[in-house]
Amino acid sequence: MNTSTSPSLPIPPGHSTAPPLPRIAVLATGGTIAGSAPDAANTSGYQAGVVGVDQLLAAVPALSAVARIAPEQIASVDSKDMAMPLWTTLGQRIDTLLATDDVDGVVVTHGTDTLEETAYLLHLTVKSDKPVVLTAAMRPASALSADGPLNLLNAVTVAAHAAARGQGVLVAFNNRIHSARDVVKTSTYAVDAFQSPEIGALGWVQDGRVEFQRGVVRAHTLASEFTLDAAWPQVEIVTSYAGVSRIAIDALVAAGVRGIVVAGTGNGSIHQSLQQALADAALRGVAVVRSSRVGSGHVMRNGAAADDALGFVSAGSLNPYKARVLLMLALAAGHTAPAALQKVFDTY
Repeated sequence: MNTSTSPSLPIPPGHSTAPPLPRIAVLATGGTIAGSAPDAANTSGYQAGVVGVDQLLAAVPALSAVARIAPEQIASVDSKDMAMPLWTTLGQRIDTLLATDDVDGVVVTHGTDTLEETAYLLHLTVKSDKPVVLTAAMRPASALSADGPLNLLNAVTVAAHAAARGQGVLVAFNNRIHSARDVVKTSTYAVDAFQSPEIGALGWVQDGRVEFQRGVVRAHTLASEFTLDAAWPQVEIVTSYAGVSRIAIDALVAAGVRGIVVAGTGNGSIHQSLQQALADAALRGVAVVRSSRVGSGHVMRNGAAADDALGFVSAGSLNPYKARVLLMLALAAGHTAPAALQKVFDTY
């Protein structure tokens, strides 16, 4: 019996048997991660959004071992100035990129101030199960020990990882992986500025290793009914506090707002003066959603404010800013009755 084997063919120079690295689109929008100050010791007096995406990537040469990068400069704004038209532009570009076979995931560099709102908006509207990961920085690119380069490397590492697929929109920050629904900014200065206070992070990323310790339960992305709409309904946020008047509510109703989210005290409780004004607003067809200013926990339906009688909706565990995002999308989709809106908040 002939036991000889054919000799292996040599690998041509410049070729490899390893599969190609994932292709990750990096979409830059500005923010502190792209900020610059004249003094490297200055982490507050800087100009946000002035460093371009190519310069951001050049500061992280290790990216070449993680993914093939396709950079785009979508905007160059301080995220405190984020607005709905840019949300629409960003979301539509993400959908376009992810619809192609050539892109395996997207990373968005963003400012920290409104990152949680943008992330949740995309979580509800992106129509793909491919990874979308937002990241940012608390120190400008010019600072000593800038945190942006490592956050960017970790975000690309997560976006390139198979376990990130189907998790919805994620936030990679300071070695942790958060769900867009849960994450909030909790510090004005610390590099560990983002947390998921109610149930914790999804997992972690460090030195190229990605580990998810739980999955996302609520509906998102492909399971979400929502799409980006250029005609955003006007929804505003008011706060309940000692001695608050109804002036703001009456002014908003007179201005024609479609919805109001109230940041209530405790379990979404509302000062009696404000509650009466909101009840009057609900009678005029304005959607009213109760959230809490506390920072964690959830607002129980029919708890402090007798929602059924007043026509109010509970935001559950969403903070006021994310509740506003969901309410805008729900109103744009035609959900106006309190019962229909409550089902939306219970679902997403």
